[in-house]
Amino acid sequence: MPEDEAPLNPVTAARLQVEAVIPLEKRGPGWDRHWRELEAYAQAAMAGATGDWTVNPRP
Repeated sequence: MPEDEAPLNPVTAARLQVEAVIPLEKRGPGWDRHWRELEAYAQAAMAGATGDWTVNPRP
């Protein structure tokens, strides 16, 4: 992916930023699984995203 092309998934963008700082040898077990789960969750949310996504706490 070209550097000027940002990923559409915000979790993927965050992962790329974090992985640019944390070396491979410092990443713990489950690193990839953790990110894949978060990316899938964000992708599912974006696929169903319609209207206002602001969170209003319940009274």
